[in-house]
Formats: sequence, C-alpha cells, structure tokens
Amino acid sequence: MEMHEAKPQTAGWRGWLFLPALALVFLAFDQFTKHLVVTHLDLYETRLPTPALAHLFSFTYVTNTGAAFGFFQNGSAVLVIVAVVVIAAIALYFRHVPGDEWLLKISLAMQLGGALGNLLDRVRLGYVVDFMDFHMWPVFNFADTFIVVGVGLLAYRLLLHPRAWSAGADEFPI
Repeated sequence: MEMHEAKPQTAGWRGWLFLPALALVFLAFDQFTKHLVVTHLDLYETRLPTPALAHLFSFTYVTNTGAAFGFFQNGSAVLVIVAVVVIAAIALYFRHVPGDEWLLKISLAMQLGGALGNLLDRVRLGYVVDFMDFHMWPVFNFADTFIVVGVGLLAYRLLLHPRAWSAGADEFPI
C-alpha cells in the first residue's frame, strides 16, 4: 500500500472570509482614530494624554505624503500603485494558507487592513494622517502599526519553521 503525505488544508471559502472580515476591523479602527484626530486637533497641534507622559508620548496631528518615516515625500501616486500590488498579493497568497495557520492569517489581515487604511487616506486626501508621537520616532498611525506588527508576526512564523524555506514547489512554503 502506497502512503501519501497529506497536503495541508487551505483556508477554503469560509476560511477565506476571515481575511477581509478581520482586515475590515483593522481598517475601521484605523479610520476611526484618524477621524478623531482630524475632528479634534488642528494640523500640527499636539495634545498630551496626561502631563506625566509629556516627555514620552503625545498626539500630534501631521500629514505625510511619503512612505513610512517620511521617506519618499510627495510620492503618493507611486505609493498608491505599490499599495494596490501589495493588497492583491496578500489576497492571492491567502488562498494558499492552511486552515490551521491562525498566526499567519492574523498577520496577513493586519497587513491588509493597514495597507487599506493608508491607501484610503492617499486616495481620498492625497496624504496619510499620522498622530502617534513618541518624540524619538517619526509620527505614525494605527495602519502603520498594523503593517509593522503584521510583518513581525509573519517573520516570527517563518523563524518558527525555517525548513519551510526549502519546501518543495508543491508544498505550502510557509
């Protein structure tokens, strides 16, 4: 009798709905916080959550026409194209995620939600709204946080299974 190794089960149709549903939660939270900033702060205004944190953290409303950390200023058109390509890649890649890979699913949803949040700002406003200011780091927003944490979770997942890098072409690579 010939033994066949079982292929991992992919997310399937119901599992695929997880990606847009969770990504929409991240997108909604990002857009809600940006709305609060835009309606309650003037551009470049700073507010302290508490005076005790004044030297560590504040909310400062700024706009960013570039990429993360202010690089590539006035590159919104190119960054819109990059975001669309990344969003498409995440959506296509998610189809191949095994059903039990929850950490990977969450990381992709975070990246997708964050990319959509900043893309929505760029298309709607021509810039990204940033407001979290740790004073030693460029001002950023929750979409940026979701992208960075999502990439970090993805890297952690890859480090858990380094042999996945050498998997055969017919196997799921992560």
